[in-house]
This record gives sequence, C-alpha cells and structure tokens, in this order.
Amino acid sequence: MAEHYLGRWWHEGDDGRIVCDLCPRRCQLKDGQRAFCFVRQNVGGQMVLTTYGRSTGFCVDPIEKKPLNHFYPGSSVLSFGTAGCNLGCRFCQNWDISKAREVEILSAEAPPDAIARTAARLGCKSVAFTYNDPVIFAEYAIDTAKACHEHGVKTVAVTAGYITEEARADFYRHIDAANVDLKAFTQSFYHKLCFADLQPVLDTLRFLRHETDTWFEITTLLIPGQNDSDEELTLLCDWVTANVGDAVPLHFTAFHPDYKMNDIERTPASTLQRARSIAQAAGVKHVYTGNVHDKRGQSTYCAGCGELVIERDWYVLGRYNLTDDGRCRSCNKQLSGRFDGPKGEWGARRLPVRISP
Repeated sequence: MAEHYLGRWWHEGDDGRIVCDLCPRRCQLKDGQRAFCFVRQNVGGQMVLTTYGRSTGFCVDPIEKKPLNHFYPGSSVLSFGTAGCNLGCRFCQNWDISKAREVEILSAEAPPDAIARTAARLGCKSVAFTYNDPVIFAEYAIDTAKACHEHGVKTVAVTAGYITEEARADFYRHIDAANVDLKAFTQSFYHKLCFADLQPVLDTLRFLRHETDTWFEITTLLIPGQNDSDEELTLLCDWVTANVGDAVPLHFTAFHPDYKMNDIERTPASTLQRARSIAQAAGVKHVYTGNVHDKRGQSTYCAGCGELVIERDWYVLGRYNLTDDGRCRSCNKQLSGRFDGPKGEWGARRLPVRISP
C-alpha cells in the first residue's frame, strides 16, 4: 500500500519528533503530522511517503514543453506527477495539483515498472517527473528512473531545485535531464512569494554543472513588477554565465494570473524579448521565450556561425540543420545538449495515457 511506503532522508529528533532531511525546510514532525509538502508523514516514528506509486495522471507530451530544447529535440516524453509541493508559491501555475491536500486526487496505483513499460511501448524517449515537484516524491521517482533505464528510457526532472545536500546526489544520480525553475534572483522574492530561500536553488544548479552528467536547462517565470527589472535580470544572467556556464539554455516564460496572484496582468511579450536581449548581452548563448508565440525566441541558433539550426513554431519543429550527433551542418560546431539521430516527429500532440499495473 502506498500509504505505508517507508521514506528515506530523515532522522530522529527531540521529543519524539522526526526531522525530514530531504528539503531545506527540515520539517520536524510529531507522530501523525505531515510535512509542509503534505505527502511526507510521521507514522509511528518513521517517515512515510503517502503518494508512492500513485499519480494525478499521465500524458505524452513534446519534450520542448518541459521545457527542454536541447534534449533529444522533437521526441516524446511520458509526463506525470503526484500531489503536494515543498514550496508555497503564491503564483503557482499548477496549484490544483501542487497545493492538493487530498490524496484522493491521485489516480489508481502506477508501479514504477508499469510506467517504464508503458513509456517504452509508446516509443517515448523519456519519462518526466513534473506537474508538481519530484523532490517530494524522490523515492518513487528514483525507483521509476531505475525501471526506465532497464527499458532504455531516459528520465527528466522538472523541479524547483529545492533539495538538501545529502539528498541531492542520491536523486540526480538517476536523472538524465532536468529543467530547474529559478523563480527569481532575490531572497526577498523567494521569502515573500515562495516561502523558501534562494541559496539552496543556486547550490543545486552549481551541483548539476560541476558534479553530475545530468543535462539541465533553467526556466524563470517573469512576473510583472516582481522579478522582471533590468537590474535583477542582469544579475541573474551574470550569475548563470559565471557559475554554470554560457552554454546552459535559459528560458524566460510568461506569467498568467493564477492561484493567489490574480491581481497582476499577464507578462507582455516585450518583457520576454527584453529579458532575452539582456541574457544575450551577458553572454548566454541559448536564450528562449515561452508561453507566447515567438518563433525567433523559441528557435535555436548555432553559437558558432549564428545559423538557424532548430526552427520551432510553438512545439512543432521545422527546419533542422544538425547532424545526428548535434553538430551544425554549416560550421560543424557542436551544439550543447543531448542528441542521438535525426529530430523527433512528435510535434505538438498531447496524448492522455492510462497506466495498467
């Protein structure tokens, strides 16, 4: 039973409590008490993951929707999540899942091997842990990743990167690619709007760059008046180039009013284009715009000769000027990322899937 699955990354604390060591919140839980994420619980003095093997649903998506633009372009990915989250973002775009406080939102059980077999049967290049943050269901994600690798399927984590040093290596050892949501570049934003801290996210990004082989890209949702000033964007881009390199793709995406921030207007396309220009001026080689229709801002250009190498119209790939191993056909410069063969042909389709245990 999922509700009795014993979790990892915890220790005994004071007064009969246990302390969660998975995320920087370090929740201290009395018997029966749930952590901030809601899905980790003290049951009889042990940590239990209440959502192991259960999901809010499965869907085959284009990999560019994660967004990952340099990870087997055009391929399909089997996406799923569970419930709960270890951040408290007031602007959450998936709040019906991430803020869920009822385990009943979860569908029937989906064992790791069944997920892997389904992905392989459908021809998916990868499986993505997404919709809510996979850090909080790390045990389930890791077991699923192991099963996927046995079936020749890659794994993707779409995450806010809010994880402790002791759990970080265990988790990313099994992850082939990640999109890390860098929500802003000020501690005040993280504190006031996410109920979290910035530094652990920066630590995760440095860890991914310097201590793993995991391919990763960075996404920042730009919210008008909150994290979109020229000064903050310049600081963010300078940090990226100095700490994780200029070849890591950076995505700026548009906010829409949701959850507890319905009083702010949608992000105009001009803000995304301004952010893209700032990033390019800072030396970031691959900068993308998202949640708006912007073929130029969503296409990929060679960092060597400037030629268009992957044309995108939303999630549909057009012109593709790369060799099978990801080199520009015009100048032979290697594009950063993961490539294996010709472009995928999944397109913009979205295919709901049922998993049979």
